[in-house]
Amino acid sequence: MRYTVFITALLFSFVSFAQPAVNKGKIIGKVIDAETKLPIEMAIVSIYKGKEIKVFNGLSTDKNGSFSINNLPDGDYRITIDFISYKTATINSSINQKAGVLNLGTIMLSPMSNQLNEVKIVSKTSTIQSKIDKMVYSPANDLSSQGGTAADVLKNVPMVSVDIDGKIELQGNPSIRFLINGKPSSMFGASISDALQTIPADQIKSIEVITSPGVKYDAAGTGGIINIVLKENKLEGINSSINLSAGTRLENGSFNFNARHGNFGAGIFFSGNKQLTTETKSSSERISYSEARDSINRLYQNGVNPFDRSGYRTGINLSWSITPKDELVASFSYNSFSNNSTGQTQQNQTSYLADGTLVSEIKSERNSISNFEEKAIDWGLDYKKTFEKENRELDFQLTSSNGKSDINSGHRTSYEENIQPLSGLRNINPGKDHQVGLTLDFAEPISEGYTLETGVKANFQNIENNIVTDTLDSDGSYINNKGQTYAFKYKQNIYAVYASSSFAFFNDFLIGKAGLRYERTNTVADFVGVVIPDYNTFAPSFTVQHKFNKDQSIKFAYTYRIERPDYEDLNPFFNISDPHNISTGNPFLKPEIGNRYELGYSQNFSKGTNIYFSGYYRRNTDDIQSLTTFHPTLTISGTDYTDVTLTTRYNIGSEITYGASLFGSVSMGDKITIRSNIECGQRTNSTPGFESVSSFIYRGNLNLNYQFNSTMLGEISGNYRSSQKIVQGDRPASYFYNLAFRKLFFNKNASLGITMTNPFNKYLSQKSNSYDADYSQVNIKEIPVQSFGISFSYKFGKLEFKKGENENNGVQEPAY
Repeated sequence: MRYTVFITALLFSFVSFAQPAVNKGKIIGKVIDAETKLPIEMAIVSIYKGKEIKVFNGLSTDKNGSFSINNLPDGDYRITIDFISYKTATINSSINQKAGVLNLGTIMLSPMSNQLNEVKIVSKTSTIQSKIDKMVYSPANDLSSQGGTAADVLKNVPMVSVDIDGKIELQGNPSIRFLINGKPSSMFGASISDALQTIPADQIKSIEVITSPGVKYDAAGTGGIINIVLKENKLEGINSSINLSAGTRLENGSFNFNARHGNFGAGIFFSGNKQLTTETKSSSERISYSEARDSINRLYQNGVNPFDRSGYRTGINLSWSITPKDELVASFSYNSFSNNSTGQTQQNQTSYLADGTLVSEIKSERNSISNFEEKAIDWGLDYKKTFEKENRELDFQLTSSNGKSDINSGHRTSYEENIQPLSGLRNINPGKDHQVGLTLDFAEPISEGYTLETGVKANFQNIENNIVTDTLDSDGSYINNKGQTYAFKYKQNIYAVYASSSFAFFNDFLIGKAGLRYERTNTVADFVGVVIPDYNTFAPSFTVQHKFNKDQSIKFAYTYRIERPDYEDLNPFFNISDPHNISTGNPFLKPEIGNRYELGYSQNFSKGTNIYFSGYYRRNTDDIQSLTTFHPTLTISGTDYTDVTLTTRYNIGSEITYGASLFGSVSMGDKITIRSNIECGQRTNSTPGFESVSSFIYRGNLNLNYQFNSTMLGEISGNYRSSQKIVQGDRPASYFYNLAFRKLFFNKNASLGITMTNPFNKYLSQKSNSYDADYSQVNIKEIPVQSFGISFSYKFGKLEFKKGENENNGVQEPAY
């Protein structure tokens, strides 16, 4: 099916290319700074007929300073080019259909001699922007996330859901590829939730949600891509900002400094945060049966787990406009985060005969500890070349990411009345992750509405992991457990090539893109007795869009994606932090395959009101899911563990999901703005050996903003996520609600904010169930959610407008 879609798309593009050109006039040109010779983006080009004062047509220049205005009839025209703090340029000319294209060449704007010392531009932008390949969410007015982190921002993003444990799904799919400024980072490899907690919300310019990625993106991630675009300035002069927040659960701080003069620019940043210690209360009750069903075992666990988290990020960005057509950007960042947890669990194991006779009772106390630390260095080099021919571009990108992690964990169990000796173990698990990526992309415009894009990429990942396990001896000393002590190396090389074409037919009634990506994956892991075969991936994609007008459009997209099992999924090491609930990886996992179809509609209205609808159908095969089996006794490296559930990942059958997402933002006068996300879907898992499981899932979000005056804004928001059935049980529902205020002062250069999350609920109770043929288990968690915080921000700088700013803040896109 996917190849049929791809071939159809290519036929559409060839049909459009073969159509005869309509004889209409066209004006093209390029706008640059007369002194620096740099292109000026967002300059306003206005077209007037003859001596009329009403604008007949117009647009703004793109990131290269170029513009192209089509479908102009014969006649005399006056063209004006305007940009803030520049002298207006006026050109008088005429269009003759026989000539076809009127090329105004390079237009140089001269800076005004009487520029102001400080210029501010304030505009109200839409919360979301719908594009042909993605949805862009701006968190500028999300008061509930002020003083928070990226995880808090994601709670308000359409099509994204975040549960109480920080797990993220995109339209019900947890297989998401995360990027920062369009680039991968090894910081996401260890713990996505921890990594997101290190990114302050005030550093985020936008969140790009890409549910149907084109072939220019890696094929990984059946759910899609979430790209976090951080704030970046390209101001002439010096500017800076500082943000501080404190609260009952989270403390944040960040600092940015940017400078630019002529062709050179530099910026440095630092951000850090600390999640204060919180205690999660938990209890579980498991009932299990013997194979003959002649005895019943009950395991009851009740405990408390203190937890804290901290992290920081710092880095530098450098840019050099070598020539008006050659841009070089270098970036470097250092990321560090850690978390620490301890636990004390009371345990009671009882065994009964079928008639209710008590056979045994064992009471014990388990004390556990876990310390995790991750450090990552990311750097990149980007070179972009433009040419005289409009929209011809060459991009080269080199990225490198080095991560180093350390995990120290252990537990010790003591028994009441010393009926058994002490038991326990400890693990020391250092690891390294090194990734290098090389990409080369080229775009060549063929004709009006038709552009050919092609590129190659190589990505190399090397992981080294050492695991040392010691077992507690009867005399209280630790001895090495050789069966659980080893080192392994994991290497994965991915080579890719792609080609895609844009197309337009029926006089631009339909526009779109179609392409095919080929990836070769080579994986080597020195797990004993395991050989991971190489495999090829052919991933087509197709998107077609119809624009009713500039504010209304509808699109249809198909994409083929895969989910590669990572080294944690493959690693056969046993996690025995809880001897009654053990997990391990599966080195024989295959990639999960996803086919996704999407229908999207967007409409923008006046005063910032807009809606976005997305309907989708997704089918995953070789679906990667976790399965749990019960073992009365499980022997691991010579040690017997009793009353154990063992959880392992498997390729199990298929998963079909269909549903819809609706986002709306409505401005009611100048005071009130209401935003809402509603998402629902039906998910069906078909697993050999199990009954098919169907579950209706829904999620709702509501934000109400009230503008008290020009410097005071308030917000009330709520977020609800429904419970969900899974193959062996269910996941609980969760909800959040927030109250927030923000006051601007010092000529709107400073702000003071107050945020309250679940102010009337200290804990959120979470009840879940799991079961198999031989056991059933009920888990209850009391998770602390209440928090109060105060935040402060201040910014200063000579200028606050950006020459050459685009919607992605200078980030090349799409990136890998």
